[in-house]
Amino acid sequence: MSRATSTSAPELSPQFCFNEKLLRDFLRLSRSTIDDSITQNLNALFTPSREGFDPSSTAVRQTDSKAGRTIDPAACQSFKDNVLFPSWQTRSDVLNYCAGVATSPDPDDPDLVLRQTESARDRERVVDERLDPCLSSIGIKTAEQILRKNPNHGDTLAMKALITSNLGQQEEAFAMAKEALKNDMKSHICWHVYGLLYRAEKNYEEAIKAYRFALRIEPESQPIQRDLALLQMQMRDYQGYIQSRTTMLQARPAFRQNWTALAIAHHLAGDLEEAEKVLTTYEETLKSTPPVSDMEHSEAVLYKNSIMAEAGKLEKALEHLETVGHRITDVLAVMEMKADYLLRLDRKAEAEVAYTALLDRNPENSMYYDALIRAKGIPDNDHKALKAVYDSWVEKNPRGDAPRRIPLDFLEGEDFKQAADAYLQRMLKKGVPSLFANIKSLYTNTWKRDTVQELVEGYVSVPQTNGSTEGEANGDNKDFLSSSHYFLAQHYNYHLSRNLTKAMEHVDKAIELSPKAVEYQMTKARIWKHYGNLEKAAEEMEKARQLDEKDRYINSKAAKYQLRNNDNDKALENMSKFTRNEAVGGAMGDLHEMQCVWYLTEDGEAYLRQKKLGLALKRFHGIYNIFDTWQEDQFDFHSFSLRKGMVRAYVDMVRWEDRLRQHPFFTRAALSAIRAYLLLHDQPDLAHGPLPNGADGDADSAERKKALKKAKKEQERLEKIEADKRAARKAASTKGGDGEVKKEDPDPLGNKLVQTQDPLKEASKFLTPLLEFSPKSIEAQNLGFEVYLRRGKHTNPYDITVTSANLVRRQICARAQALDGLSEPLPPQVAEVVNAEFETLLPKAQNLDEWNESFLSTHKDSAPHTQAALTCRQLLKADSKAQCEKDLTATLDSQVDSIETALAGLQLLDEWKSDQAAKAAYAEKAKSKWPESSVFQLN
Repeated sequence: MSRATSTSAPELSPQFCFNEKLLRDFLRLSRSTIDDSITQNLNALFTPSREGFDPSSTAVRQTDSKAGRTIDPAACQSFKDNVLFPSWQTRSDVLNYCAGVATSPDPDDPDLVLRQTESARDRERVVDERLDPCLSSIGIKTAEQILRKNPNHGDTLAMKALITSNLGQQEEAFAMAKEALKNDMKSHICWHVYGLLYRAEKNYEEAIKAYRFALRIEPESQPIQRDLALLQMQMRDYQGYIQSRTTMLQARPAFRQNWTALAIAHHLAGDLEEAEKVLTTYEETLKSTPPVSDMEHSEAVLYKNSIMAEAGKLEKALEHLETVGHRITDVLAVMEMKADYLLRLDRKAEAEVAYTALLDRNPENSMYYDALIRAKGIPDNDHKALKAVYDSWVEKNPRGDAPRRIPLDFLEGEDFKQAADAYLQRMLKKGVPSLFANIKSLYTNTWKRDTVQELVEGYVSVPQTNGSTEGEANGDNKDFLSSSHYFLAQHYNYHLSRNLTKAMEHVDKAIELSPKAVEYQMTKARIWKHYGNLEKAAEEMEKARQLDEKDRYINSKAAKYQLRNNDNDKALENMSKFTRNEAVGGAMGDLHEMQCVWYLTEDGEAYLRQKKLGLALKRFHGIYNIFDTWQEDQFDFHSFSLRKGMVRAYVDMVRWEDRLRQHPFFTRAALSAIRAYLLLHDQPDLAHGPLPNGADGDADSAERKKALKKAKKEQERLEKIEADKRAARKAASTKGGDGEVKKEDPDPLGNKLVQTQDPLKEASKFLTPLLEFSPKSIEAQNLGFEVYLRRGKHTNPYDITVTSANLVRRQICARAQALDGLSEPLPPQVAEVVNAEFETLLPKAQNLDEWNESFLSTHKDSAPHTQAALTCRQLLKADSKAQCEKDLTATLDSQVDSIETALAGLQLLDEWKSDQAAKAAYAEKAKSKWPESSVFQLN
């Protein structure tokens, strides 16, 4: 019998895969010669001639052990290694290759899909190896086997370092990578791995250096070049990104992503001409026009058109859009871009047609109406013509809201009253809860505000003055009345038309008519909030939650109001109804994992009000880390968006990331964190927990020592409770819902954060991005001044002082006092700059006391100005503290007209470190002025 041999591999090419007969014959031959004849091939491994042939052996079926004799192990292993496995591998290679040809956008590049699959696996490998540590251990064992034979093999040691890094052992990984480089400085693999380790540590500058070293050794390496380009994009090194993408394009000019990426690099670098040129050059290389179904080509064409428009070439962009628009899949984008170009080119007749077509698609888009009015050339003061346009769209779209609501913005007099009456009755009959939110923008016009109030008051009056419900059924009339009372409750609760007594009357009537309406109960809670009674507001919002316990929004609202009332435990209990409580860290851990920024912000501010600085800083650092995560998450999109072809969305994302820390939630959390660190700097004992009022005397006072001891005991009690919770969770489960092993937070109470030796340095971590991305925020400037003043940096905060000197008088006084009280004079150059700038704010010849008293007399009727002047006086004259306290309390008689201003005065007494008697006198007077409020209660 002939010896079995492995199936020979055919010459792989796209033509081989497209030839169905050849492919089928190869598979049939491979299976018939190997798979179907495995038994015969194994039998052929026996050598019966060694024992001689016995004729009697064929007379009876052989059932003895000789029939089951074993094959020689060496022969069997040789058959597997030389025949069976190579044949299976050859078949697998052919199938994978042809699968790549079938799914590749470029049949001449069948390896594309395989490379993309391998790249995706590479990106997922970190997660997979963390989920299954056994895979990593196998890799490490394999590396150790090689290193036992060749201990100085740099590449193997580098790969071991990479696997160790993926297991989270960064220090050991860096030590191995450095040893690998020491063994083989000329290995591009070692330098590449070294860069990957730095990238995992988010030290992108060092990672880029390592990649550049690797490229010097192996300039043709596509993986290294790609990793370098992605990091350059992450760091916004656009010139370096252009160079990297140019190199990648020269290496693989047939790969469309390289052309698109180079165009994006030029675009973001500001070179719009070159970006357009790159995209045009690629289009000229195409032998045929891609099909309409090619989304990547469609997006690239629209991207090129947007670059033309951004460069100001509107005529060229419009001409290009008219040429290619019919082949674009995003029809709406084409219509909007064309209409915009026509209007900006002053081709108003064509623009009118374009915007009319857009309104036919979406008659609720107010921007389309504004553009249509401009295209028609109707002046803003021609109210009759404007109304006619909107009326025509009401006829076309009888159920529409926008063409009925927008005219209320420009109509006046009787025309407004008639239109508002019709609109209000229509919406109230439908019971639309968002009616007031849609109307309140009119309240900047006092006449329109009063007209709306008169109309709705007429709807609920007895007898009816507007006749809006005559002839309606009792049930419809009841719904109309409840909606009207609800509207009036919101109207009188709004700050431009506030009358909380009337607001409470109307909301009670609305609840009486519709006791199960969640929105009505929520409005009642808001009214109590504006009364200043946060406890009552939280109770009413909890009642609203109980009306619909399956609604996540109202549940979140109830939790928010409980946090405003400093009831953190109840708020977390409510939030736990919609969280995965089995997650590590319980409900709070899941809120961190879901990046629930609004809750973390409110929770942190509640702890800050209670002076529980550890927990407050824990929340604010959690928010800081979430924004860092959002910043890092864009890394994956640098390659993902190019693969998917969503170029315009990617450019928008990059620009959004550039201003990420302008987000209001980051600003709010950063401001609160800075306040917490300033409080910690000024009162270091708060690191042990909040101290009761009256315990802020001398450091050696018995009362203070007693309070501090009590605070430490409370802190120990909380730590023990948290430790018990952690132990219980660990006993129940150590894995998250996705099967990944989760790590417990080692510092859930934030004790390590408050034990910092330099609170002002930690505050600068939040302050630096705040001043960079929100330079016009007065609060940020004020807190920046406070931080730099305490750090003794007199040159840094000066821009801050100049920016907000007209609003923050205290800074001028504090700065002047600080300069006068320096233990050592400033260096001559610094002093020259400071004196020159300070002279513009306060002439050197001006007496500070006279200047401040003059300001106080000039603005004696303004509470905020009076508070600023009294603060300045208290800084300049320490012995005037008692008089300042009396003058501050006196402002409650006439100057202070809002709870917020009164609370600012109470906070000033805290800053002045006034005694308990002064605070109690102020709080008592404020309480008598706002008897329903609960915010003036002293702890």
